[in-house]
Amino acid sequence: MLDLRLRTVKDRALGQIAKSLAGRVAPLTLSVIGMILCVGAGVLAWQSAPALAVLCWLTGRLLDGLDGPVARSSGQDSDVGGYADLLLDTIGYAAIPLGVAAGAGDLRHWAIAAALLATFYVNTVSLLLLSAILEKRSHGTTHSGETTTITLPPALIEGTETIVLFTLALAVPAWADTVFVVMALGVVVSVLQRASAARRLLI
Repeated sequence: MLDLRLRTVKDRALGQIAKSLAGRVAPLTLSVIGMILCVGAGVLAWQSAPALAVLCWLTGRLLDGLDGPVARSSGQDSDVGGYADLLLDTIGYAAIPLGVAAGAGDLRHWAIAAALLATFYVNTVSLLLLSAILEKRSHGTTHSGETTTITLPPALIEGTETIVLFTLALAVPAWADTVFVVMALGVVVSVLQRASAARRLLI
């Protein structure tokens, strides 16, 4: 919901850091380290270390926010980089509910985490299939002016909301179930939004 509105703000805020890193650190390196930190956050949640989990998670997300600007500043932006970034993001996003559920260690937490990941699965198919068809019809990033590799039709739960909600779940594990249920419902709404967009844009 907020990603498109905040993308310019984010790129401006990280612009100087990106320029200083351009040519010194490969964008893919930032993406990989960011993913490792997010997986590490899941492991730390499993080990009941909430403060360190939050630190790893937010640092990983910061590096993910830098890889694109660094790529553009150094002239290394590419479809391969965009593909890798999205793939590594998905791994990081999966690690958090799994780590929180493992830390809680009972069937109810596992069931809620599984339900959330199921909504992620459906949402990913919905988003990427719609994006692929829009790109095929030349209504993708060139048409929309987005700086992402593929066009990302807006929805209620996007990257910004995921960062906020996962930070809350990691910081206060007792609230994680409620956060994950709210998030799962939001992702269902996102799927419906993108299905509606598909009906409007593809017919």
